[in-house]
Amino acid sequence: MQHAPREPASWPHQVGLIPSEARSFQHRGEADRLRAAVGGGGTAVLSQVLTGMGGVGKTQLAADYARAAWDDGGLDVLVWVTASAQSPVVSGYAQAGIELCRADPEDPEKAAKQFLAWLAPKPGQRPCRWLIVLDDVADPSELVVHPDDPGNRYSLWPPANPHGRTLLTTRRRDAALFGDGRRRIEVGLFTPAESVAYLTAALNAQGRTEAADQLAALAADLGHLPLALAQAAAYLIDSVETAATYRNLLAERATKLTDLTPDALPDEQATALAAAWSLSIDRADTLRPAGLARPMLHLASLLDANGIPQSVLTGETALAHLAAHRTASGPTPESAPVSSSDAVRALRALNRLSLIDHQPGTPHQAVRVHQLIQRATRDTLKPEQHDQHARIAADALLAAWPDIERDTDLVQTLRANTTALTSHAEGALHRPDAHAVLYRTGGSLGKAGQVAAAAEHFRHLTETVDHHLGPDHSDTLTARHGLAHWQGEAGDAAGAAEAYAALLEDRVRVVGPDHPETLMTRAGLARWLGGSWGCGRGCGGVRRAAGGPGACGGPGPP
Repeated sequence: MQHAPREPASWPHQVGLIPSEARSFQHRGEADRLRAAVGGGGTAVLSQVLTGMGGVGKTQLAADYARAAWDDGGLDVLVWVTASAQSPVVSGYAQAGIELCRADPEDPEKAAKQFLAWLAPKPGQRPCRWLIVLDDVADPSELVVHPDDPGNRYSLWPPANPHGRTLLTTRRRDAALFGDGRRRIEVGLFTPAESVAYLTAALNAQGRTEAADQLAALAADLGHLPLALAQAAAYLIDSVETAATYRNLLAERATKLTDLTPDALPDEQATALAAAWSLSIDRADTLRPAGLARPMLHLASLLDANGIPQSVLTGETALAHLAAHRTASGPTPESAPVSSSDAVRALRALNRLSLIDHQPGTPHQAVRVHQLIQRATRDTLKPEQHDQHARIAADALLAAWPDIERDTDLVQTLRANTTALTSHAEGALHRPDAHAVLYRTGGSLGKAGQVAAAAEHFRHLTETVDHHLGPDHSDTLTARHGLAHWQGEAGDAAGAAEAYAALLEDRVRVVGPDHPETLMTRAGLARWLGGSWGCGRGCGGVRRAAGGPGACGGPGPP
């Protein structure tokens, strides 16, 4: 774990990584609306929500707004948080609490609450001008911690403060996102003029020019979707094809695609993006080292869109995957070994075609992939390929996981990637058995101080393992053990003891009274009973350490 600094960080101070600016970033009307919303000389608080379908550039607009506010000297504190789930929000706030408030790094929930309290205005204290960005909120309910426990319930929305600002990006349109004076800004497609301006600027930056009417027609073919336009611009630059030729290729490819249409988009944009993606990945796969871009993107499509550690995609597990699944796009034999340098070059090829954003300077979140690109990639996999690649991705995550979790940023990113992988391929992670990374993630949450999240993780894991493998499978019993342990650590000693007692009965029945796992369960039961021991007969009865028979008259501890 990290240690709290001796003194709070001095201002100005930034927490979290702002995504890099997209090539040929296009200034848009929504950016002006964001800036115009701040009144009172830039000191009035406004909570703003950027909402819109995938691929329209919400994160880029938020990043541009954050960078401009920071560069203008209008902020004392800037915190960028990936908000795709509750755990990374708590971790992001906790890190801010550690750096700014001397919060205890051993208790992330307490540190997060301390930071939120710190954001509130204090009479007589120098005001702090802050901006909190919650990027990619997938579920608004995740912004409430302990929703079923009124005593511990708290909101992850930053508090009202006349000197602070909150900006949130999401695809969701839930009414709860727009209460309490939050301002909603719809982010849509590029206008025709913005589309042409974007393509013109991207080509001009490389010394290329195209007729405006051809660019306008290309933009219309692509439905003015910013993500698809980025794919087209990168292809035109890399291939030196004309816009007219690319339009013909696009039309031919679209007629061949029947299933590759991400359902998060209207039909017109979905087909256009699928065709643009298909051309781009074909092109990337021809770049040296030939044939590695596609299998690399297969792995990346199953992991966290908001940031994948480079070590996951360049480690031995990933290298074996690339060597085994190299496509026949060049003269290199498919069986040729793949080095870590080859893997990095494959990432650069994908970056070159705007299929990923590769920033090696931020190794813990070196690779970002748009969710629609991920979806288009996954949709090309046959069911058996999808499941095989999911297990490989899980192996790669586990291989990159440090034995001692000192680097909390890396471990948080690994947990986020496991969560993303589970959302894409939960069934595959339980065939033929429950993958070890699922247990590692829950234990990591607990060791990081997020004990309630660890208990919830193991509760869900118990249900899913039971569903896939049955109640008596060793993986199910292991998940129940984890749930009982973290249930107790989260403050429910009685519930933990009850869970251990029930588990003890099943352990004895399945593996016998002297099995090491049975003894571990008996020890867990004793702990949460405050010195009680299993009766030794496996019936769940206990006796007090002070003496006296158990409920069944058993002899006590072994």
